Amino acid sequence: SAVAPVVAPTNLAELEPVIRNHVRDILDNLPLGETFNWVQHVSKELTARMLTTLFGFPYADRHKLVYWSDLATTVPGISADENVDLAERTDAMTEAASAFYQLWAQRTADPTGFDLLSMLIRSEETANMHEDPVLFLGTIFLLIIGGNDTTRNSISASVAALNQYPDEFRKLQKDHSLIPNMVAETIRWQTPVIHMRRTALEDIVLGGQQIKAGDKVIMWYLSGNRDEEVFQDADKWVVDRPNARAHVAFGFGVHRCMGNRLAEMQLRVLWEEIMTRFHHVELVGEIDRIPSNFIRGIKELPVVLHPNE
Repeated sequence: SAVAPVVAPTNLAELEPVIRNHVRDILDNLPLGETFNWVQHVSKELTARMLTTLFGFPYADRHKLVYWSDLATTVPGISADENVDLAERTDAMTEAASAFYQLWAQRTADPTGFDLLSMLIRSEETANMHEDPVLFLGTIFLLIIGGNDTTRNSISASVAALNQYPDEFRKLQKDHSLIPNMVAETIRWQTPVIHMRRTALEDIVLGGQQIKAGDKVIMWYLSGNRDEEVFQDADKWVVDRPNARAHVAFGFGVHRCMGNRLAEMQLRVLWEEIMTRFHHVELVGEIDRIPSNFIRGIKELPVVLHPNE
């Protein structure tokens, strides 16, 4: 299996070859002709590897980042199975806090890298955020979850979509230049983060609805991305949809996802490499989805790979 890159990237453009090396290593080591869980072997693995690059986190411990992210978004009975072990969750969060405080101390001694912690330390606005544990851990987990859930579940959704819409997949097979647009369409169609909540700061009437200052307002990204006034046949996955990038899965305005271009790059590179190796990725069982009112996630995606002839 691949190891962490010897030369760390210093800008977004330099991340693409890092992503491609990881993608090639992952795909080249997948089993052919036998069933395996795509989520575990591809979606989670690529996500974990890229999170180590973004944080400068120890490569050997990469799966801890995904594990911590999953536990951070679980609430028994609401966004997870009822049997979630709360003691395990607390222990994991404590371990994560300790690990990132240690990394923060290391980066403070030499904050010249391109990793997120170094950049936070170099910024006057965030250089001292470690002094506030709530702010520090909240920011770290926001970045981990943002880098894990959206990309990972969009990767899984792309395989589900191509199996659900074989005619659309044939378009992609004939024209690989559609891959970037297919990526945007997959993110729209899946909408990995279902909603966000905000608190109104002042009275306002929106869409004929009275909203008062202090009201809690939910923004349903999943609903917006199915808006028939914007997207024709909104429930359908269309690889050449002309306005696929009009989706709101990354949010909008000042709160727009800071990692959106990196997420798109990971999906694009993955599918560029998939199309050179495999005729198709066949779904051979039921999709097991994560029980959540926040993350539209996929737990199990049983597939069989069919190589190009």
